[in-house]
Amino acid sequence: MFRFLARRIVGAAVILLIISALVFVLFYTAPRDPARVACGKVCTPETLALVRKNLGIADPVPVQYWHWLQAVFVGRDYPSYGHCPAPCLGYSFQNREPVFGTIVDRFPTTLSLSIGSAVVFLIFGVGTGMLAAVKQGKSMDKIASSASLVGSSLQIYILGPVAMYFLTDQLHLLQRPTYTPFTQNPAAWFTGLLLPWLVLSVIFTANYTRMSRSQLVETLSEDYVRTARAKGLPRRTVFFRFAWRGAMGPIVTIFGLDLGVLLGGAIITEKTFSLQGIGALSVKAVATNDLPTLLGVVMVAAGAIVVLNIVVDAVYALIDPRVRLA
Repeated sequence: MFRFLARRIVGAAVILLIISALVFVLFYTAPRDPARVACGKVCTPETLALVRKNLGIADPVPVQYWHWLQAVFVGRDYPSYGHCPAPCLGYSFQNREPVFGTIVDRFPTTLSLSIGSAVVFLIFGVGTGMLAAVKQGKSMDKIASSASLVGSSLQIYILGPVAMYFLTDQLHLLQRPTYTPFTQNPAAWFTGLLLPWLVLSVIFTANYTRMSRSQLVETLSEDYVRTARAKGLPRRTVFFRFAWRGAMGPIVTIFGLDLGVLLGGAIITEKTFSLQGIGALSVKAVATNDLPTLLGVVMVAAGAIVVLNIVVDAVYALIDPRVRLA
């Protein structure tokens, strides 16, 4: 197990290094020059050169990337900003603040949105899929399958405003979405994010219902499950000890990917409900050509996906006894 995790961690570090290099080159060789944008309309070559130096982009792209990579581990000195302590992802071209600090400030909003919605769609999605698999071919199965088809067809940017209009403005059942730190007021944190959780979880719940049902139906027909039934084991024991554990592997894999994507920024949901998380930060960075911020957000998203994939692989051995990690 330790050797497996060590190999995966080393592999994850290499993957993140490759991603950072590719994204850095892609962003910093884009046709739109951030120095010229920051320089303004009246920009002489001397002023443009000074702006490039102050932004830390006067060197060739490979040299810029090397300086950026060093800054992540040891920090960096910027001519116009001063010292940026490690882990340094650069300074924003727009607000002149450290990118890492900005992401840290925004991350609790995205983390709360992601974890809350994940709890909702896992409980309802997997639970409904399990019930549909047990009641295969019956009315409950047909209702769950039809509801999941409708749910997966909905879009957050349509469902969100409609839900907010009826549930908050008309019926006053839920509070208008807002983020309050959990440590400051847990009740306000919960009520302010409840509507975004429900809306975001609708599509995921539909997908997990269909996936859970198909995996369980397939696993219930496996030979080892039929053998357990033939031995006279109780139906509940056969379902949870053999069928359920055998079917959860693919679901855990998809969940790790989905949660990683959400932690990288639920862009549409955050913009729909005006939540200032990483997703909203990335949209603003794209609009303003703020390359350091955009690069930082991309690396956070990539890091979340890579780390959660390692966690998923480690959890396999606990869920499915057929899996052995070398």
